[in-house]
Amino acid sequence: MDIISCPEGVNIGMRNISLSTCGLVPGIDKLAERKLQLTLSVSLHAPDNVTRSSMMPVNDAFPLEKLIPACRRYQKTTGRRISFEYSMVNGVNDSPQMAKKLADLIRGMGAHVNLIPINPVDGSPYSATDEANVRRFQKMLEDLGVNATIRRRLGTDISAACGQLRREDAKQAEQTTRQTTSERTNAQ
Repeated sequence: MDIISCPEGVNIGMRNISLSTCGLVPGIDKLAERKLQLTLSVSLHAPDNVTRSSMMPVNDAFPLEKLIPACRRYQKTTGRRISFEYSMVNGVNDSPQMAKKLADLIRGMGAHVNLIPINPVDGSPYSATDEANVRRFQKMLEDLGVNATIRRRLGTDISAACGQLRREDAKQAEQTTRQTTSERTNAQ
């Protein structure tokens, strides 16, 4: 952070920097101590521990009962708004009940929620919430006093969006392994 914001370095103002975290509470507390004026973006993705742990195993170490108070401490110490990232997964975390739970969890923080329809990935059991449901979810949050934005999807048409590149890389690695194994077998 120091190099990025230093005039002799990249010289980007702290208020123009977002730092993303999966929710490592000790790191959030250390960051708060530094009182940097950056935006903290927390990958939340679910408003309850069962759902969040199924999506993000880090939740087992830092459940919502630890994460949300750390976010509040960060906000109080720095005076900066928190941004929560919320990937919308069809049938997993996109119901009206989830919207209400999310609003109850973060209401009063002045936080911002980025709603992110997941990108299609071959072989994944998950699919994106349809656009109409994402808009309903957003409206519910806003009606419940939570500021929310729907993130634009870029790169899905060429399989270059978030999550898609990793899956393609894994497929290629698997094909290479099979080909190498086959070549070894044929050579024997």
